Amino acid sequence: MNHITGLVLTYNGERLLDEALTSLSFCSDLLVIDSGSSDSTLEIAKKHNARVVHNDWNGAIEQHKFALTKITTPWVVTIDQDEIISPQLAESIINELENPSNVDGFYCARKSWYFNRFIRHSGWYPDKLFRIFRPEGITIGGIRPHEELRPKNKAGELSGDIIHYPYENFNQHLEKINSYTQDAAEDLYSRGKRASLGAAIGHGIGKFFKQYLLKLGFLDGRAGLIIAIHGFFYTFQKYIRLTELELKDKK
Repeated sequence: MNHITGLVLTYNGERLLDEALTSLSFCSDLLVIDSGSSDSTLEIAKKHNARVVHNDWNGAIEQHKFALTKITTPWVVTIDQDEIISPQLAESIINELENPSNVDGFYCARKSWYFNRFIRHSGWYPDKLFRIFRPEGITIGGIRPHEELRPKNKAGELSGDIIHYPYENFNQHLEKINSYTQDAAEDLYSRGKRASLGAAIGHGIGKFFKQYLLKLGFLDGRAGLIIAIHGFFYTFQKYIRLTELELKDKK
């Protein structure tokens, strides 16, 4: 038996959690860190004989740090509750960890479904992420709301994709934009960053052209155009909310 923990952070993740945990079936231990789900998330986790540990949500960075305190295996494979390890990636992980090289972990690509297709451009692919690692070999950082797992020293790379289904519909995407931009603005403000209406517009336009032209989003068809428009909206919202925080502080 291998010695790998499959780790998933959850909150009301019933939509794809069954598929996510099934894709981690090659792991010797499944660990679910839940932050208070009220749907069938916990029942799904128990069906897969996962260890379920509750921890109140204080952001993805702190939740990952907490999760590491509950891991006893020498290797970890972590995915989100809306992600699935592809068969090719699972095979790569198993083969590599039978006789692991002297690295802190491995990067792998993530392929995301959006609107009507898997996105191959737009800055979304290959979206390489450090998701297979030794617990002692990572640093956890980033800017809220996005955590970033990084190797302390050396990392390898594995073939195969994490398959990602981030949004069920446009409404869900907009809800996430609303939540994420507020978190991001508050984090930037706490770091002493400031903005203006002009900066918000400029950053938004820059994001649109980067995704649609420089990152070849136009090759992703209608989905690529929608992604670029949402990229503008996300970036504009982040910086205009940063401006709003500054105005509130001056009252």
